[in-house]
Amino acid sequence: MLIGYARVSKGDEQSNKAQARALSEAGCKRVFEEQASGGRWDRPELHRMLDQLRDGDTVVVWKLDRLSRSLKDVLHLMDRITSAGAGFRSLTEAIDTTTAAGRMMMQMVGSFAEFERAMIRERTTTGLAQARAEGRIGGRRKKLDQKGTVRNSVRWAMMMKRRESSHGYRERTSGPAPGWT
Repeated sequence: MLIGYARVSKGDEQSNKAQARALSEAGCKRVFEEQASGGRWDRPELHRMLDQLRDGDTVVVWKLDRLSRSLKDVLHLMDRITSAGAGFRSLTEAIDTTTAAGRMMMQMVGSFAEFERAMIRERTTTGLAQARAEGRIGGRRKKLDQKGTVRNSVRWAMMMKRRESSHGYRERTSGPAPGWT
């Protein structure tokens, strides 16, 4: 039986629809879909798929990097697929691990996927370092200034206005103080 696996990175505005359609057109009877980073190992749908593999099944992915972006993980996954008696096929790279040439090609493409991930990580680290050197700091803005007082921000002002109106504070204090005439 052909079993498909479709993955898009978590947080991206992506959809699995194109991958799932390609896998269905390739003859997959079941397609496991998830949103998770390819560099992470905690992917429940991937593990569910691996647990259901039987002798003679073939795992089909749209592209090898949808399975994993780490060569170590790809090799580990290939070992698990092989130990279940199943094969592996990638639609776009034309990899089929039931042949020796397909196994060699799978390892080469996996190496390039790992290289690409390392390059992205290196460029991101360099960009963050450059931004820090220019005085830009990433992350959430601090709510307190160096003296420990709340920053004067629009968000803080709106929050205080909501708090005052929800407790009736503004209505009680907006007129002259009683007895002060």
